[in-house]
Amino acid sequence: MASQFVHLHVHTQYSLLDGANQIDALVKETKNFDMPAVAITDHGNLFGAIEFYQKATAAGIKPIIGCEAYMAPKSRRDREGQGQFAHNEYFHLILLAANRTGYQNLLKLASKAYLEGFYYKPRMDKELLAEHHEGLIALSGCLSGEVPNLIGKDRLEDAVRTAAEYRDMFGKDNYFLEVQENAVPEQQIANKGLREIHKRLGIPLVATNDCHYLKKTDAKTHDILLCLQTGKTVNEPNRMRFNTDQLYVKSTEEMLAAFHEWPEAVWNTSRVAELCELNFTFGKSHLPHYTVPEGETLETYLDKLAQKGLAERLRERPSGIPDAQYRQRLRDELTVITSMGFAGYFLIVWDIINFARSRGIPVGPGRGSSAGSLVAYALRITDLDPLVYGLLFERFLNPERVSLPDIDMDFCMDRRPEVINYVVDKYGNDHVCQIITFGTMRAKAAIRDVGRVMEMPYAEVDRLAKLVPDQLNITLDEALAAEPRLKELVDTDTKIREVFETARALEKSPRHASTHAAGVVISQDPLTAHVPLYRGAKEGDEIVTQFPMGDVERVGLVKFDFLGLKTLTMIAHAERLINQGGGTFTIASIPFTDAKTFALVSSGRTAGVFQLESTGMRDMLTGLRPDRFEDIIASIALYRPGPMDLIPDFVKRKQGKVAMTYEVPALEEILKETYGVIVYQEQVMAIANKIAGFSLGQADILRRAMGKKKPEEMAKLRAQFLEGAKKHKLTDKKAEKLFELIQKFAGYGFNKSHAAAYAVVTYQTAYLKAHHPNEFMAALLTSEMGNTDKVVRYINECRDLNIKVLPPDVNESGKDFSVIQEGIRFGLAAIKNVGEGAIEAIITAREDGGPYASFFDFCHRVDIRKVNKRALECFIKAGAFDSTGARRAQLAAVLDRTVDQALAAQQAESQGQTSIFTAFESPEDPSSRRGTLPFDESLPDLPEWDEGQLLKCEKELIGFYITSHPLARYTDAVARFSTTSTDRLSEVTEAKEVKLCGLVGTVKQTLTKRGDRMAYITLEDLNGIVEVIVFPDLYKTASALITLDTAVQVTGTLDRGDKATRIKATKIAGLADLLTSAYTRVSIQVSSGETSSQSLHQLRDVLRRHPGPCPVYLNVTIPDHFESMIAVAPDLRVLPNDRLVGDIEELIGKGAVLLQ
Repeated sequence: MASQFVHLHVHTQYSLLDGANQIDALVKETKNFDMPAVAITDHGNLFGAIEFYQKATAAGIKPIIGCEAYMAPKSRRDREGQGQFAHNEYFHLILLAANRTGYQNLLKLASKAYLEGFYYKPRMDKELLAEHHEGLIALSGCLSGEVPNLIGKDRLEDAVRTAAEYRDMFGKDNYFLEVQENAVPEQQIANKGLREIHKRLGIPLVATNDCHYLKKTDAKTHDILLCLQTGKTVNEPNRMRFNTDQLYVKSTEEMLAAFHEWPEAVWNTSRVAELCELNFTFGKSHLPHYTVPEGETLETYLDKLAQKGLAERLRERPSGIPDAQYRQRLRDELTVITSMGFAGYFLIVWDIINFARSRGIPVGPGRGSSAGSLVAYALRITDLDPLVYGLLFERFLNPERVSLPDIDMDFCMDRRPEVINYVVDKYGNDHVCQIITFGTMRAKAAIRDVGRVMEMPYAEVDRLAKLVPDQLNITLDEALAAEPRLKELVDTDTKIREVFETARALEKSPRHASTHAAGVVISQDPLTAHVPLYRGAKEGDEIVTQFPMGDVERVGLVKFDFLGLKTLTMIAHAERLINQGGGTFTIASIPFTDAKTFALVSSGRTAGVFQLESTGMRDMLTGLRPDRFEDIIASIALYRPGPMDLIPDFVKRKQGKVAMTYEVPALEEILKETYGVIVYQEQVMAIANKIAGFSLGQADILRRAMGKKKPEEMAKLRAQFLEGAKKHKLTDKKAEKLFELIQKFAGYGFNKSHAAAYAVVTYQTAYLKAHHPNEFMAALLTSEMGNTDKVVRYINECRDLNIKVLPPDVNESGKDFSVIQEGIRFGLAAIKNVGEGAIEAIITAREDGGPYASFFDFCHRVDIRKVNKRALECFIKAGAFDSTGARRAQLAAVLDRTVDQALAAQQAESQGQTSIFTAFESPEDPSSRRGTLPFDESLPDLPEWDEGQLLKCEKELIGFYITSHPLARYTDAVARFSTTSTDRLSEVTEAKEVKLCGLVGTVKQTLTKRGDRMAYITLEDLNGIVEVIVFPDLYKTASALITLDTAVQVTGTLDRGDKATRIKATKIAGLADLLTSAYTRVSIQVSSGETSSQSLHQLRDVLRRHPGPCPVYLNVTIPDHFESMIAVAPDLRVLPNDRLVGDIEELIGKGAVLLQ
């Protein structure tokens, strides 16, 4: 490596929003410069170390693993800063791993910096360095290093002393003074001082370039990245910026030219690189040790558990398949598992799931290919018999393709932490943690981010981002090729081209770190022997690995997926509700052949049913009309991009409208259950096995190769398939055709084991809805309480199912939704401004003393300090006291008086005071038990609030309309004047015009840059909520309608943003006005002989309940005489709709009303 230069100070994209070097491009540039090695030194972390190591090694370049550490000025545990710049109180220090020992120490240092020293940045200190310095090489750092910083403050002697301290700590051959030539004036001062220290102490100099980006022209892109990090735009003054464009990956020639006066600093980089010898061995697993009972091995214990478990399963669920077939399959699987060394893995998973089941924590039926394992079924890791449903073990674990098994575990969302805590307790806090993941800048988001930073108008950025096709994981290059309008804009508009090119440069860069949704690592050794650890800045953030999931597995740690499935929580809640009267219903015991369940699924009434909720899926189900469990499995597998194209043919075959044909007779056995269509990956494997003689292991390799479309591998496998088919008496032509057929479907095919396991949960939820709709909907509403859109939709679904949803009630409600005789009762937790303490106090007092006889009884018995005046007001407005017989208006009027009396009475009681009235209290009558000071329980004679006020209070306090809906009086108008509803907007194409009727919810007014007023409003219909943008021109004409709770029709175009769908309004009209324009009068036919004074008064009351702009006329018929038309008084004008007609006809008779 003599006379070569090596970059030792390099920031990659893992210096989040500060490094613009993509690892692939960095390695390629290093190779182009013929440099023998390169380092990675990201800010305070080792996020990219393994990815960097692998890619550099693959390119023939020596990878040097390091990081730019943040050093605390004193102790890493200090949290007290000096003044407003406390967040900048740290120094930089470059640390490089010279060998395995150094790497191990780097893992510990990087971990402790986050876990012990985090204060704005992950900081270490000299105490830690003294403990973990062996095997590390240190460079003094950039201008923010401690030594250069002291030089810059004109404290050279302190700098000399500090440099000597670092040299003595790391050793004279392992500490270097870092010099740079970067066109920054302060750097020249630092360089002068560093050379002086070099002369005095003999500490060698080393040249670096603090590379933050790849090429000089990338300086601007990096500047955009800094703006994203700090939330600024490019033209803002006093923002963070680098005042140079020199921090790029320079060639050896450029570095020698920059350091022509002292080339030894350049040559010393090779000396450092030669000192670094770190090699990884990937592929060895560090499986945690599972302790088996004395006298057992991992293999014998697994065998014993599996044999016992299978016998129990066959006893519980006889299938009609011979027992010998089960025993042989179990023996074959156990042989493979033990020969591959995975007995311990299965026991660990069994133990975790066994713990969950023993604690009553709901566990899913399985997920992914593990459902194909009979051993997993016997151990109750999965809950689906693989022989009954033709699930293949080789799809899960293939002896001809050695890789770790991957069993995903689903647990009840609420109790998942209990399972993780069990694992932590069993294996040790320092042996278990979750896994990091990185949010990256995707195509559309990159355009939006860059456009905002570069101060491009929002409308232009929005238009540009929306030209990127809605395709999962699409890149900007792919978007450019696929969308001619995007290409035209980029080619013709310089500003747009600049935004696009910058976005393309930053695309896929990590933006922030977060926690993987499911992955948990369990290690035999303390984790920091294998991975560095990370914890976020927020209080309560979990400890996670610094390596992402793939890299965690590469270093040999075993990942276990602990997923929280909300549906399991909901099912468990529904079971409790069903059994609350003492029943013994369990979801595990339901039959999979229930006609009522299949009828529900076939009807498409699957709102709330797992995996079957979308409109498209419901449409498919009504056409398919599933009548067996296998049809549900196929539905889940087919309803995805790609296979959706097969749905029409699949439905026709199921309904017998298209005949089922097979290329060869042997295919019938494999494809019969899917009506001759290849739906599953397992079917591809079975065809290769039966037709071409592949072992199931080889068939799995073929399936994977087809999915990945590797030409060389495919050519070999094709030849093997054709040869095997020939031996099975197939002609060359038929064999070719069959191979093409399975190759086409292999790309579409879904993992049947996964679909089947999910179909169990789908079927269970459908069964609950079919047989226990009240309990199912109550559990569903509870599980979705935080999602307003879904609660609105499910309340509407309850109405469609004729299930009453009643407001909260102090005498019937628990914390969550509950089932009562009349329907479903809202829980007390739904009421805003009411805490858990108040709810517990109410329920406890009710359980101790029985139902509350009145509002006054309630205030006396419940601790009024826990249920304060504000909470009581909310209860009144929400209707929680309606069951006591008092009107809400009355209770609101006596609230202050009653609270004061209750507080005084409870204080007196606590002080031992009694009342003369105590002697007269009845022990049987809870309403009489006051026991202290006299209580005024009189109510003023006040009329109840009108319906509008009642509904407004419900919405205000609960977030939803319960007893009715303001739109209910407009039901026919909504149907007549809407082209869609909020729950069907996902089916409407981008930019298509829609007409939507609903109530104006929130209104946010704002000013444009020109000073014009516009608004963002929410529109709520019976199914959900959507945001509507009202631009200035429309706002001028429609502002009178943009008021809370006004019923309107919005006409506009659909605008699909990255986060939500919105409507850009072009017209807004009042629903009442639309009805009025549709009808000019309401005529009511009455007969003088049948009409009494009382019925006319009742008619007047009906008209008053439907106020509106339309005049009313009475056509009065006098028997045997004549007909007279009478105009009703103007104060009784009405809103013409179906409800008005229904109410009048209920009073007078059918056909009495004519809308004209």
